[in-house]
Amino acid sequence: MNKVAIALLLFFAAVSFATKQKPLTGPDLLIQLEAEFVADVAQHGHAAFVTHFAEDGVEVVDGGGFDTKDAIRRQPPWPEGTSLTWTPVKAEMAASGDLGYTYGNYVYTAKNKEGKLVANYGKYTSIWKKQKGGQWNSSPEPKAAK
Repeated sequence: MNKVAIALLLFFAAVSFATKQKPLTGPDLLIQLEAEFVADVAQHGHAAFVTHFAEDGVEVVDGGGFDTKDAIRRQPPWPEGTSLTWTPVKAEMAASGDLGYTYGNYVYTAKNKEGKLVANYGKYTSIWKKQKGGQWNSSPEPKAAK
């Protein structure tokens, strides 16, 4: 009976060791960060959009100009029915491992003047920079791959 218990213990230890997740790196990390950013914005809207910007981050404004994180914070919450989703097409990480980017397509849906939901399609680029505390932009630490 002791041999069976030891064998089972060793088996479960081996399975536990084999299933531990490796931390994501490179483009895979950036894709994961972007996916978490998208999910957070889908759930919490404008407030989540702001939290993922680094303190020195900016948003490129349609028609020209840039909004700082502080200017984005001062924007009113998105009206009900507004949504923003995006999908990365490509991600690249610098050899240093502390700077990278993603780019892809977005869909921004909001009510027009008549109150009808209208989808606007476009392109985006996110620049990801590892901050002093080890986080990327202001994002939470990425979740392990599943």
